[in-house]
Amino acid sequence: MKTDLLKSLLPYFTAIIIFILISIIYFSPVLNNKVLDPGDVKRWKAAAREITEFREKEGEEALWTNTMFSGMPAYQISVNYPTNITTYLHKLINLYLPKPANILFVSLIGFYIFLLAFGVNPWISIAGAVAYAFSSYFFTILEAGHITKAQALGYMPPIIAGIHLAFNRKYLIGAVLMGLFLAMQLYVNHLQITYYTLIIILLYGIFELYRVIREKDYLHLLKSTGILLIVVIFAVGSRTPNIWSTWEYTKYTMRGKPELTADIENQTSGLDRDYATAWSYGIDETMTLFIPNFKGGSSMGELGEKSATYELLKNAQNASYAKRMCKNLPLYWGDQTFTHGPVYLGAVIMFLFIFSLFIVRGKLKWWLLTATILSIVLAWGRNFMSLTNLFLDYFPLYNKFRTVSMILIIAEFAVPVLAFLALKEILTENINPKEFKRALKISLFSLGGIALFFTIFPGALSFSGPGDESYISQGANVFIDALKEDRQMLLRNDSFRSLVFTLLTAGLLYVFYIKKIKLNVFIISICALVIFDMWPVDKRYLNNDDFVPERQTREVFQPYQADLNILTDKDPYFRVFDLTEDPFRSARASYFHFSIGGYHGAKFRRYQDLIEHHISKNNMNVLNMLNTKYFIILSDKQQPEARLNTGALGNAWFVDKIILVNNADEELNALTDFNPLSQAIVDKKFEQNIKDLEMITDSTASIHLSSYKPNHLVYESSCTNDQLAVFSEIYYDKGWNATIDGKPVSHLRSDYVLRALVVPSGKHTIEFRFTPHAYFTGNKIALASSLLLILFALGVIGMEVRKKYF
Repeated sequence: MKTDLLKSLLPYFTAIIIFILISIIYFSPVLNNKVLDPGDVKRWKAAAREITEFREKEGEEALWTNTMFSGMPAYQISVNYPTNITTYLHKLINLYLPKPANILFVSLIGFYIFLLAFGVNPWISIAGAVAYAFSSYFFTILEAGHITKAQALGYMPPIIAGIHLAFNRKYLIGAVLMGLFLAMQLYVNHLQITYYTLIIILLYGIFELYRVIREKDYLHLLKSTGILLIVVIFAVGSRTPNIWSTWEYTKYTMRGKPELTADIENQTSGLDRDYATAWSYGIDETMTLFIPNFKGGSSMGELGEKSATYELLKNAQNASYAKRMCKNLPLYWGDQTFTHGPVYLGAVIMFLFIFSLFIVRGKLKWWLLTATILSIVLAWGRNFMSLTNLFLDYFPLYNKFRTVSMILIIAEFAVPVLAFLALKEILTENINPKEFKRALKISLFSLGGIALFFTIFPGALSFSGPGDESYISQGANVFIDALKEDRQMLLRNDSFRSLVFTLLTAGLLYVFYIKKIKLNVFIISICALVIFDMWPVDKRYLNNDDFVPERQTREVFQPYQADLNILTDKDPYFRVFDLTEDPFRSARASYFHFSIGGYHGAKFRRYQDLIEHHISKNNMNVLNMLNTKYFIILSDKQQPEARLNTGALGNAWFVDKIILVNNADEELNALTDFNPLSQAIVDKKFEQNIKDLEMITDSTASIHLSSYKPNHLVYESSCTNDQLAVFSEIYYDKGWNATIDGKPVSHLRSDYVLRALVVPSGKHTIEFRFTPHAYFTGNKIALASSLLLILFALGVIGMEVRKKYF
């Protein structure tokens, strides 16, 4: 009994050990206390600095920060949700491995669980896990610093596996699997990946519903959907404070419905079409799924000494100069603005995928094929606007997400699934010889023919990219010619590479089918082919050179002398506008100061309007009302220099006149020419707040900030008549609450983005506290939901263990 148990568990324990070893070996620098230091992580650290320092000092969550875009909620930056018990499960499944080895491990184990749920041989499922986890996109996003995205992708396959088990009458264990992994995916908080997971599930549900209707299996449908719905409620409930807060906030961000009427054709109820489709995969770029360098690879790639560009630069300067310049060359010539690397699924996997289309039968094939095609076509974005517009306008929530090419993660999931379902069919000997040979020939001739064509005729393409024009305009035609020659060389080399793996895979399938090799040799060979195919390509985009000593990452940014000069100012709270680089794509200033700019994909829509219509046009009235006390500019010697702005209005002031406007268009336009020190522009929807106010000028009135915390601002005021105070703070009524001498009062929006408040005569203490109901009530719901989910899971697991072994 004991021996049988150990023997049955052997492949699973072996898989875990192999996955740990693969993760550690690939990211071997972690053994020397080295870490990744990608740009997006640096930007995140800068954005989160005030939040994390406040947490350490006060022992509570700030929930708001003023270091980016003059102020915004912290929900999508850094917020802890201590009542969610599934947090500990997330840590446990990562085995406390160092980053990013833990992320790779979760992707491996997640897809392994999925294949087991679909009945794939546990040994060959190891190769399937590698095929999924080593998709090149997973490594390029790690190199870029998209950590939560990579984590969410690791949790996606087990969620779908749980649903499949439940619909195959393993109700309880399927529900547990789906519920726990959905809770963990929601915990890592990348809602776009969760959204794509739901699309896969929706497609699965459509084909399952068709089967149910055909077989009239309605009771089973009710049981499976009922139990799954219960655990979905628990899983979603465990993330209530984040989901609720995000849902509220989204309506006010760039992903919410626009208020302005200009450029209406480009607008959706979420992101503008241009913004949503900025990263669209080219139609011919889809070939990178099979040939990684079909479009040159990375926007900033490296060439060796045998390249035409190296020879050109060496002859122009010297070998040292050529080596240095060849480390970062614009090799990519596709449609996207820039890219860290292609989406490469592997020549081995693509061959097995095409092969599977002729071997796999039933709803699973049509589900996965539909998902693959839909994913590829939607990834084309602006290159196929008829379908993209359909989804942007009519598919719920689709227009809330940018980077449409990201939906290729559905194909990255579906393609290896079908590939290994085909191997499952081969291993169970369900394929007759005629069927097998036909599938093998079509797969070999189609993919092999494509690879052979581009190996022999790589010059059939133009190799001209949109970015080449800037070099040509500077007279660098010779450089571009050399670059085109190297792009052609990259295509030829990778086409030949894919041809070799195609032939090897076809040959391996054939010799196994005719029983020339044993099962264990076949499984080891498939594993080896997948690893040898994927590993070197992934190393092009994420390798040991990307790791740095941990101590090197502690100081995220080095301050300019200008920053040090500004930091000597004793005023506790003012804003800085750093113009030494793009202020709205850099978070550097946010690391040191309260910044006008910043870097985040979900800023307030009204603030973005302010940027586009006024800040970018250097409207000093707007910059003054935002309390921009310092500008950082480049001096004549191209050195950062701090410039004091004496026109900054401070933290709060009283105005003499109110200008009422009818809508957002009028409100924004009114900022073009107004005096923010004496005038307040107010939308008529807030007219009720000021209807009893008589605007009487009081030259002796004063108001000043007496205490600052990111979530708690205290002002002292003095005036002989009721006054309207304008505060240089971003208006957001889903959490900011005002009191005067401890009594709650309502406040209003002024000057398009700021807060305003009617202050009664006399001396008063005015306080603004950020206490969003969604967070504090949501935490109570999260505690109950996560506790119920864990108890349910423990009960089901206990029942299964008792049933099987006792």
